[in-house]
Amino acid sequence: MINYIRYFLYGVLALLFLALWNAWQLSHTPQPSAQPVSTAAQMIVPTGTLAPASLSSAVTAGNQSLPASGKIIHVKTNMLNVDINLSGGDVVEADLWKYPESIHSAKPVALLADDDQLFYIAQSGLLSHTGSAETLQYTSSKETYALAEGQDQLDVVLQAKTKSGLIVEKHYVFKPNQYAIDVSMNVKNASGQPWMGSFFTQFLRKDTGTGQAKMFRVNSFLGAAVSSEENPYQKFPLNKIGENPISQDIQNGWLALVQHYFVGVWIPVRDVMQHYYSAATPDGVVTMGIASPMTAIAPNQSTQFHSTLYVGPKIATLLAQVAPHLELTVDYGHLWVIAIVIFKMLSFIHRFVGNWGWSIILVTILIRLVFYKLAETSYRSMAAMRKLQPKIAQLKEQLGNDKQAMSKAMMELYKREKVNPLGGCLPILVQIPVFIALYWVLLESVELRQAPFILWIQDLSAKDPYYVLPILMGISMYVQQKLSPAPPDPTQAKMMMFLPIMFTALFMNFPAGLVLYWLVNNVLSIAQQVYITRKFERGGYRQSTKAKKAEWMVNANRKR
Repeated sequence: MINYIRYFLYGVLALLFLALWNAWQLSHTPQPSAQPVSTAAQMIVPTGTLAPASLSSAVTAGNQSLPASGKIIHVKTNMLNVDINLSGGDVVEADLWKYPESIHSAKPVALLADDDQLFYIAQSGLLSHTGSAETLQYTSSKETYALAEGQDQLDVVLQAKTKSGLIVEKHYVFKPNQYAIDVSMNVKNASGQPWMGSFFTQFLRKDTGTGQAKMFRVNSFLGAAVSSEENPYQKFPLNKIGENPISQDIQNGWLALVQHYFVGVWIPVRDVMQHYYSAATPDGVVTMGIASPMTAIAPNQSTQFHSTLYVGPKIATLLAQVAPHLELTVDYGHLWVIAIVIFKMLSFIHRFVGNWGWSIILVTILIRLVFYKLAETSYRSMAAMRKLQPKIAQLKEQLGNDKQAMSKAMMELYKREKVNPLGGCLPILVQIPVFIALYWVLLESVELRQAPFILWIQDLSAKDPYYVLPILMGISMYVQQKLSPAPPDPTQAKMMMFLPIMFTALFMNFPAGLVLYWLVNNVLSIAQQVYITRKFERGGYRQSTKAKKAEWMVNANRKR
């Protein structure tokens, strides 16, 4: 019975590895190319009356054509390469200079893009009180802007005039070493009539991902995230937004489009109630955005609308500086408490060693030290079990195939010898949450993306290209198995012999960093188990216990 419990735990662990392997495959398989989005398609934008006193009836569905082809201006900083379409003033491309697509290509990751591979853009504009949103045709003084070294900021100014007589200046302000872009619209009413409307910011994206976890598909989240003071982090899978649209009135929040390693975020001004919305068209174009309260502009008067657009990596320390709770987009799953501790340990060590692979090894050693006493108790139990193997063999000869009698006799033997047969299961139970947490750290932490180790391991977040680490891990698991007490049932023994082969196959496509952790953990476990077993067999633990008892008696006699 006890052995079955141990095999059950190994089975659970195997299924867990299988699930994580499927998830890793999904998150590291290129997504199918998005179909080109027709400019005749329709998107949803906010309309209606957005009065500060009554926001609940604010937004209903309206229509606006997707951005038409227009002249493109280019903006370059030391962090971003941004393209802005003068038809609408939309950000239609944002490349991240610091993050190449792969270790074999210097081409930067395109977080925002409008091409055959990806449709994902950031829009901002004005809505009239009737709900219509005119696509403004902007002009710019230059076609190319560049943030020079030593320059504090770069202000890209676009100008346009609406059919209703509004004079609009849209400003994109870029700063060095930042992924956050200040976006503002200065609006002057040059007509003879009052104007009433609101300011909106939104993302448009063609859904090509899964957006949510399924059985054996614990994929990295793809979808919207909304933050409010009441609920700092709400998730909405991208492929479910049509069924479960966002419609909330929020003050001091933000709206993000979260994906693997990177995030796009609209952050409105604080202390103003805003309406958050989303919708999806039948052809899969998802819109998610924020609308400000209705604002009245009298003739010859001006007003300014403001927001912040973040397009960059999910680095927790960086995100926390941009907006409150934005670091929650680095989603480590249900075991986030353990994952954050592991990541902080990795980061701290990385500052000194400068290599994430060595950081993983040192963190593994620290984890083993933390659980040393627990493992010691477990290995002592396993050593005691191993010592009982001859007696168990005798019982098997006496009782034959009577499993019920055999089980009862073994339990009596364990009780008589004061051995806990479940003690050997503790290392497995302890490793499972740590393993899962480290998996999510490797999956979600952009800091470990394309991080090299040594020799042939040039990306710890990808599989070992030559499968050396998985094979070594399988060998270490086989050695561990030989050190453990042999099961009395030959069928069970054969099943146990098969486990290292199965685990090696599962680990073949796991990230090298995760396999490195498991390999180092196994080697340390073997060393500790050999040391404790030999000490137990020499009677070291018993002698130390007797010595302590004798010392206690001597001290007690002295006090008398």
